[in-house]
Amino acid sequence: MKHRKVGNVMTSDVVRVEEAASFKQVAGLLARHRISGLPVVDDDEKVVGVISESDLMARQAQGGRTAPRHLRPLSPASRRTAAKAQALTAGQLMSAPPVTVHAHDSIAFSARTMAEHKVERLPVLDEEDRLVGIVTRRDLLQVFLRPDTDIREEVVQEVIVNTLWLTPAAVEVKVEDGVVTLEGELERESEVSIAGSATARIDGVVAVDNLLTGRLADARLRAASPSPRGFAP
Repeated sequence: MKHRKVGNVMTSDVVRVEEAASFKQVAGLLARHRISGLPVVDDDEKVVGVISESDLMARQAQGGRTAPRHLRPLSPASRRTAAKAQALTAGQLMSAPPVTVHAHDSIAFSARTMAEHKVERLPVLDEEDRLVGIVTRRDLLQVFLRPDTDIREEVVQEVIVNTLWLTPAAVEVKVEDGVVTLEGELERESEVSIAGSATARIDGVVAVDNLLTGRLADARLRAASPSPRGFAP
């Protein structure tokens, strides 16, 4: 099954800074390019961290003041926030290690990574782990802009023909606003679940209404069949 890759939707012209860049340079880049974050790279274009607006806001929140030693926060998170409030360079401001993806990763994988780590953007790396782009939530949502006709064609070809080895007319496929409806009768019940799960994995599919039926209840037959030597697995 073909999945669109991050490299197809990422932004290649990436605004980035090196660790030695000053606080003011970072703030200027964010304002000038109207972005909310950027990657920090070393001399070999390897990503060593990521800076977001919230990292800079830590300084604004404390007004550059240093709390008395006996009042300084003790939790790790509070220590990091306090350190960023005193940061003078990108290397001190950045969050590390960075969460990244590779250009050949699927959009679905990248969306899961973004959700799991609760980030709004991901630096994109090449095969040598060098920065080649950046992908945002908005970029990943482009997959849901696929025309219904394109989605239907892929369901028929990739699921019905290539996965189930059936003729295109064996299953009626309808797509409306990204919701795929499958109708028809297949030879085996196991094919019904295969068709539904395979369709759900296609890029741009919002939901699957699987109305297929199977003539042979092969899933139940396999579960009831004895295991070798008469022992249950």
